[in-house]
Amino acid sequence: MKKHLTLCGALCGVLVTAQANQATFDDLVLAPNSHENGATLSGSFTSGGLAFNNSYTPAFGGLWSGFAYSNRTDVTTAGFGNQYSAFTGGGSGPTGATIAGENYAVGYLDVIPTITLPSTESPLSLRVTNTTYAGLSMRDGDSFAKKFGGVSGNDPDFFKLTITGLGAGDTILGSIDFYLADFRFANNTQDYIVNTWTMVDLAPLGAATRKIQFALSSSDNGGFGMNTPAYFAIDHVQTVPEPGSVTLLVLGLAGFGVRRRRR
Repeated sequence: MKKHLTLCGALCGVLVTAQANQATFDDLVLAPNSHENGATLSGSFTSGGLAFNNSYTPAFGGLWSGFAYSNRTDVTTAGFGNQYSAFTGGGSGPTGATIAGENYAVGYLDVIPTITLPSTESPLSLRVTNTTYAGLSMRDGDSFAKKFGGVSGNDPDFFKLTITGLGAGDTILGSIDFYLADFRFANNTQDYIVNTWTMVDLAPLGAATRKIQFALSSSDNGGFGMNTPAYFAIDHVQTVPEPGSVTLLVLGLAGFGVRRRRR
């Protein structure tokens, strides 16, 4: 009986350790109220075992795309000079509450923002919000982009984040749409611009997802493409072990326990 309990405890231990892995970006060193846009990186950075792409050139004072990481808290300064601040005023805590000073990632679409997962893990969830740059541009309008809703408030504007899962050979497995702003409601009081850390379920992308890519679209477009600033912020990207890898671990440990019992 004691041996059976010991084996059960070991198996349960494996299942407990097969918990969600998280990229919180707090394992990346940043000075207070600062950011890293790639100036000291080499094309990517990692957090929680996940890889985030980054493209940087020092031209024109430093141009970047893909992902940067930040802990900036400015929610009042409009314009391109404040491109690294989340509209929440800080990073996300475990339950989605904003924590000033916590790190988070900022995505910018020129090079496609891409997360690469470990080969044995599947996507679970992430938290997402607007940047201050995009949020204030949609709320108030600026020299490049319109105020969402227009003068009357009735314009059916939207700002949409599309999250796509890629499998082996970069085959598309599935996608999820999340509206960072939505003014398409008949009742204008329902219109919104996201300014909190909101969880997005990534499980529908599929367990075989190896990469997660992000795209943005907007109702406000011009001759050069989208007028809305092409930025978003993410935090607490969670993955879990693939079902197959957990099964192999449990079966292997069970076999080990049987062999020991026979001995």
